[in-house]
Amino acid sequence: MKIGGLQKVSLIDYPGCISAIVFTIGCNFRCPYCHNPELVKASLHPSPLPAADVFEFLKRRQGKLEAVVITGGEPCLQPDLPEFAVALKTMGYLVKVDTNGSRPEVLERLLAEKAVDYVAMDIKAPLSRYESVAGVPVVQKDIRRSVERILACGIGYEFRTTVAPSLLGPEDFAEIGKRIRHARRYVLQGFVPSKTLSAAYLRKKSPSSEDLEAIRDVVKRYVETVVIR
Repeated sequence: MKIGGLQKVSLIDYPGCISAIVFTIGCNFRCPYCHNPELVKASLHPSPLPAADVFEFLKRRQGKLEAVVITGGEPCLQPDLPEFAVALKTMGYLVKVDTNGSRPEVLERLLAEKAVDYVAMDIKAPLSRYESVAGVPVVQKDIRRSVERILACGIGYEFRTTVAPSLLGPEDFAEIGKRIRHARRYVLQGFVPSKTLSAAYLRKKSPSSEDLEAIRDVVKRYVETVVIR
């Protein structure tokens, strides 16, 4: 595992649990609003944190922390992600993985091996506009496959979208809602121009609370719960 950082405690990243967050290095998308640009390109993070140090910390926190969130970057690019997740489960931790859904075969292995307890998938845009937001060529069938697998997974999950008004409009969120129809939980994350992969996005505006509420009204026709974060 190429680990770029460890957040020792979080009260919000694993719903209902106190968790630690492991940040992996490397991503195959180039979303301009990405708030972890140092994790996107491995060349920007030449000194990964040894996995042994992470496990040593987590060993000391057994009984105090309940869960570990593996995020990135894109964790499913890590070839040893399933083994890493199983090791966390063996220590007694609940495991959540954040993913962009571009590697459905890895997601399916994690689910088949019962290596995860919760999955969060970023939905970047309607499929017809995916590449314009992700910034790279995208295999649409892989995104569809990941969505379908998560909807049927039988464990905790959520879909989520970063709301950047310059990229997506209400009609786009209607299409997203149809794509994840009947999902249990969908999270709207307001874009914040504090640190971004594209410098141009430092000058973009965040959505207003009214913007987010209007989008929630659009999407709640299709999913059970819409959360604004």
